[in-house]
Amino acid sequence: MSQYPDPGQPDPQPPPMQPYPSSEPTQFNPQVNPPPWPGQEQAQAQAPGFPQAPPVPAEYGYGQYGGQPVPAGMYLDQESGLVLPQGTKLASRGRRIGAYFLAIPLAIGTLIIGYIIWGLIVWASGQTPALQVLGMRCWRPDDNRVPGFWWMALREVIGGLCESILGIFTEATSFILMLTTRERKAIHDYVAGTVVLHDPDKVLSGH
Repeated sequence: MSQYPDPGQPDPQPPPMQPYPSSEPTQFNPQVNPPPWPGQEQAQAQAPGFPQAPPVPAEYGYGQYGGQPVPAGMYLDQESGLVLPQGTKLASRGRRIGAYFLAIPLAIGTLIIGYIIWGLIVWASGQTPALQVLGMRCWRPDDNRVPGFWWMALREVIGGLCESILGIFTEATSFILMLTTRERKAIHDYVAGTVVLHDPDKVLSGH
């Protein structure tokens, strides 16, 4: 028998192709279109692989420090990180240096005893004679208030003794700390927990 078809006979027709199973889901095929599992609709509302971020508190943002709102009449000083009264600012390094050297002629001009009496009077308002002349005032960030007489006595007497323990060495260390730290605190400021503010409009006079 010849393996070639007889040219006189019609070509045999191929068998009809079976249709492929439809990939479209039907509600009658549970393997293709399974019923939703509990909670599926809620899970699909979130982006896959990314958990939903927790809500942000309404008060979070500007005017915050340490997660707490800044009190009224205060502001957050970005340079030092301190919360300071409106109308004041951290005293500049130049103004602090000026106070260091101004104290010497003031003490000489008042015959020292006058400088001491002057200091005892202005300590109650958080100042020294040199700070008062240059429009500066001490401030205690821990209490958010001007230090009183005893805090200033601690700053000037005990702090002064700490600065003079090793003479020029501790005095130079105190001076360098004032120049290099964010809060511009000398050793006597660390002892009393104070910073020095420039208060040109005397907004702290009533504190």
